[in-house]
Amino acid sequence: MYPYSLIRFPDGSGISLYEIFILIGVIAAIVTFSILAEKRGMPHRLQNLILFGGVISFVVGYGSAVLFQAIYNALETGIFVINKNTGATFYGGFLGGAACMLLIYFIGGKILYRHELVSLRWFPTFANIAAACVALAHGFGRIGCLMGGCCHGGETDAWYGIPMDIGALDGEYVKVVPLQLYEAIFLLGLAAFLIVRILQKKGMAAPLYFLIYGVWRFFIEFFRADDRGASFIPALSPSQVTALFLILVGIGIYCAYFIIRKKYGADFFQKLPKEAESSGGGSKQE
Repeated sequence: MYPYSLIRFPDGSGISLYEIFILIGVIAAIVTFSILAEKRGMPHRLQNLILFGGVISFVVGYGSAVLFQAIYNALETGIFVINKNTGATFYGGFLGGAACMLLIYFIGGKILYRHELVSLRWFPTFANIAAACVALAHGFGRIGCLMGGCCHGGETDAWYGIPMDIGALDGEYVKVVPLQLYEAIFLLGLAAFLIVRILQKKGMAAPLYFLIYGVWRFFIEFFRADDRGASFIPALSPSQVTALFLILVGIGIYCAYFIIRKKYGADFFQKLPKEAESSGGGSKQE
């Protein structure tokens, strides 16, 4: 809708509504995490570790998002290049950022707490809260996409179409289906649903996020009309392939949860070591 820079710098670069809404999403995710973690009684040292890891993971995730998009572009064009026009893909950033966060969480948790099961027993709570925060940040990010004119649907003359500059800032507006707006509404609704579950001390928010968003993303990709590169499966877009992977991950988490419960007992994720309890984390987990 308005992909042009609101703030311009001497070198010609600038900040547009796209970057502003991404920043709003990140801030909203951080605030939401802090509130939910405190409500669930997560140890403060673990909270600080996660917030520290979140900042690092965001930076790593952005680099991963660009790298994945460059790979998708290379699969389509045969040329691998990373520059200001490469673009970025959410799933690439999510996978890279999540991998970084998991390393920081478990390695840092091992250093902070001598008992090796502390981070493991708090992991379901962390994963559930993180899923809600990712959905929330992503929802604001999609509003940024709406402002930037990327991730759009096909051209239309229907009443619900929105004029966007989809020609790489050529100044010509084309009326297209605002898939970004639909996805923003969906993601913010999903975030609200997951947050309510967490506040009600209901578990499985993380696998629900993987399953619900994975299914949504797989089907909405059929209506995308922007260039997203190619995947190793010709009939599917890169995001559809990743969506299928996340659906499998969601199913895998459900299976792993019940296997752990069967092996260690139903109270495995409810009883915390004394070290965690003494740090302010004595509440029951989901």
